[in-house]
Amino acid sequence: MDGSEEILDLLRENARLSISDIAAMTKKSEEQVKAIIKSLEDDGVILGYKAVVNPEKEKSAKEKVRAEIEIQCQPEREHGFDGLADRIYRFPQVKSLYLMSGGYDLKVVIEGDSLQDVAFFVARKLSTLEGVRSTKTHFFLKTYKENDVLYVEDEIDRREGVMA
Repeated sequence: MDGSEEILDLLRENARLSISDIAAMTKKSEEQVKAIIKSLEDDGVILGYKAVVNPEKEKSAKEKVRAEIEIQCQPEREHGFDGLADRIYRFPQVKSLYLMSGGYDLKVVIEGDSLQDVAFFVARKLSTLEGVRSTKTHFFLKTYKENDVLYVEDEIDRREGVMA
């Protein structure tokens, strides 16, 4: 075992860890850690590194509108859902796209500058694509937790207890 799973777990928790910190935590040499990380990047296991930003506290993100759109669609002959998914994820508004089981086929998370911007995207771009049968849009009102990260701060109950 080369330790790649252990290194992936550490990077998932904190992608800012230094090579020397990871080496110390995994009891591997820095050269081994560098080689494992490079291999994971070259193989497409690690696709990138990003900061997790709280949209409630970031000024430009506060002005954005996020929505989840459920799409029922007709799979294409020989391509299934992949052809339609390829056309959808190329729109810059699309932040995430998932093939789903259940009552709808695709779930899209998009971001726009306003409610009207999102509505226009759905009406003029998404719903007009060949193969899209119906859409249902849900707007994000507040994020509490996403990708294992809590976006709310624990508030301490400052009320005094009542004693009988």
